[in-house]
Amino acid sequence: MNASVAGQVRLYDRQPALADFRQTVLDGLSRRPRAIPPKFFYDAEGSRLFDAICECPEYYPTRTEKALLARHAEAIAERVGPACLLIEPGSGSSEKVRLLLDTLRPAAYLPMDISRHYLFETARNLGREYPWLAIHATCIDFTRPISLPFAPPNVRRVAFFPGSSIGNFDPDDARTFLRHLVKTVGPGGGLLIGVDCKKDRRRLETAYNDAAGITARFNLHLLERINAELDGDFDLDGFRHHAFYNAKAGRIEMHLVSRKAQTVHIGETRFDFAAEESIHTENSYKYHVAEFAALAQSAGFILQQVWQDDEGLFSLQYYEVES
Repeated sequence: MNASVAGQVRLYDRQPALADFRQTVLDGLSRRPRAIPPKFFYDAEGSRLFDAICECPEYYPTRTEKALLARHAEAIAERVGPACLLIEPGSGSSEKVRLLLDTLRPAAYLPMDISRHYLFETARNLGREYPWLAIHATCIDFTRPISLPFAPPNVRRVAFFPGSSIGNFDPDDARTFLRHLVKTVGPGGGLLIGVDCKKDRRRLETAYNDAAGITARFNLHLLERINAELDGDFDLDGFRHHAFYNAKAGRIEMHLVSRKAQTVHIGETRFDFAAEESIHTENSYKYHVAEFAALAQSAGFILQQVWQDDEGLFSLQYYEVES
């Protein structure tokens, strides 16, 4: 592990090896149906594109969650308590945590993300904005068991997992991830999590098919990464973005669909695609509040409070681990 320090900001580099990316892509394209995990969207450009998605008028989750965080910051602070160790897996731009920092006044903030350059740049900027805040930024694959680089004794730990990112996990994998968080925060620890709610198909599908085509660019950027980093030869014009709501599974699915029969190489490995064959790149599960509470409880969390917008589009949920 490499670590560097700048003022109150400490940076830890545990970025997964390129070989992990390569093997996961080769394995995912070799199976049927083909699939690649969404965590590989997030290099610096992928993170930038995701931030742009969050500004799209069709994409209701971000603005709805930010409004909930701003409106209920005091109530959240009462639940969380003062001077906690605030841990944010998948922190991205750390935009939403800014709505809580002045109210929570955590003892330290631990942002975690797989996109190293974007994470470290964000952490340095955040350090300039909040000079009082100790920041320990870790480049890590947070979908695996988390080992904290900074864990002072006798400081209550609280995980912050906004953005409905939990929806990217299949339910069994979500339960496993939540169990990891239970171990990370420990007895008496907390979890503040954003959960997108089930709603009508049209509202959901519009959110993942914005008119400006930014979500499509985000999806196709995965192929750009493979070409640039894994010696791939994907023709980006040969694939199209496809996102739809699978009501039976309760999830949005994102795919990259081959426009024609074609052959693609990654290094020396050949993959033959039929016309209309797809690569499944992301799920985004939606939950009724009671559904998610049952899932979280099965992982070891106990529901304490729920905040929702007036339309019931999105929920912020606060959980604790039994002391």
